[in-house]
Amino acid sequence: MNKFSLAVLVMLVFTFVSQAQKHEQNLRTIFDEALTNGQSYPMLKYLSLSIGHRLSGSPSAAAAVEYTRQQMESMGFDRVYLQEVMVPHWVRGNTEVGRIVGAKSFGSKDMKVTALGNSVGTGSAGLLAEVIEVQSLEALESLGKKNVEGKIVFFNRPLDPKHIHTGHAYGGAGDQRVNGPSVAAKYGAVAVVVRSLTLALDDVPHTGTLIYDPEAPKIPAVAISTIGANELSKTLKANKGLKFYIETHCEMLPDVLSYNVIGELTGSELPNEYIVVGGHLDSWDVGDGSHDDGAGCVQAIEAVRIFKATGIRPKRTLRAVMFMNEENGLRGGKEYARVAKEKGEKHVAALESDSGGFTPRGFGIRSTDEVLTKIQSWSDLLAPYDLRKLVKGYGGADINPMEDQGTVLIGLMPDSQRYFDYHHTSEDTFDKVNKRELELGAASMAALIYLIDQKGL
Repeated sequence: MNKFSLAVLVMLVFTFVSQAQKHEQNLRTIFDEALTNGQSYPMLKYLSLSIGHRLSGSPSAAAAVEYTRQQMESMGFDRVYLQEVMVPHWVRGNTEVGRIVGAKSFGSKDMKVTALGNSVGTGSAGLLAEVIEVQSLEALESLGKKNVEGKIVFFNRPLDPKHIHTGHAYGGAGDQRVNGPSVAAKYGAVAVVVRSLTLALDDVPHTGTLIYDPEAPKIPAVAISTIGANELSKTLKANKGLKFYIETHCEMLPDVLSYNVIGELTGSELPNEYIVVGGHLDSWDVGDGSHDDGAGCVQAIEAVRIFKATGIRPKRTLRAVMFMNEENGLRGGKEYARVAKEKGEKHVAALESDSGGFTPRGFGIRSTDEVLTKIQSWSDLLAPYDLRKLVKGYGGADINPMEDQGTVLIGLMPDSQRYFDYHHTSEDTFDKVNKRELELGAASMAALIYLIDQKGL
């Protein structure tokens, strides 16, 4: 090796080492800012306690739009704007009744139920019919119309507790809630009762959206708590022809105008390349939506604020996006992707937090194997912050519509064990969120988008 080649090699090694040290220092700065001057927790407190639940089309959803817009403006984002989107306006109504009727040992007994999102209601007359229990859509189909017509179908498949990541258990049982009402209606059922999608054994019913098949009648659908489901199942076994009464007053009103809320920090070198970090601003109307997904929204805002506060200049434009209507329509995510495609915007990556504000464990990545390998090569930089999972994953419901544009989709992966205890329930409230865990999640998101921005994909 000649002297010139040696000098070049030494210079390259020096540059590599200095760049690595710079990234280590900036990641430490990101976490220090989040953990000492973090704004995610007070933002979530206001969103949860002063505004409350934020079902699409509701006045509180509109208030949340204005609040998050003002927050990003006050933090000095370069640009903050609203993106129009028409959203469904479903209302629950004030009365929800579920009741076992005609049991030999006790007669009648009220059970805790809650209407599934987008469901039609029974009206004040209610609905009383014989109830039959099934474990799956396939089991229902095997019964045939003669055994289902005129009855209430009770879907009672529990989540599989063998899954370590509880999201996999949730996904494995979700078809009975999402598609069960329409499948039951095709066989003549008059309503459905669905076991709550949780591993917890409690008396708290979990709502969540259903999707009606346009080719099937729309029938009322409610969720029953896991304790209630076990009791109903036990009572059915001892009482042939047992009946169940349902009364709900929910209805779907005409679509209304709402907004995605978008805040930007303009890139210093590649301003026309975008990295999105986001959560969904809407929530169900039974709690205050702190974990689902107030946490994700404030973490997204905080992730971008950290860059502004620390003076770390992104090369690419960072966007914090508060998506509207993830819960019962996904209109916000679809509209954002449509507009991005129409404008020809280049989205390098999109990162969503929609699994609660628990301790971050890593990221699920939806990409080519080449990109996944590159992100995994940053594991030494992320390991000091216990971000050890860099694995193939789902991304997020709001960002998935961008997949066909070549965008790398990433989902924050917090510890999942408690999330479905609160998910879609009246228990999803601010007091269930730990300040430090929330701040660590925001810092983790900022750290990953920093590495994507600096190193590229």
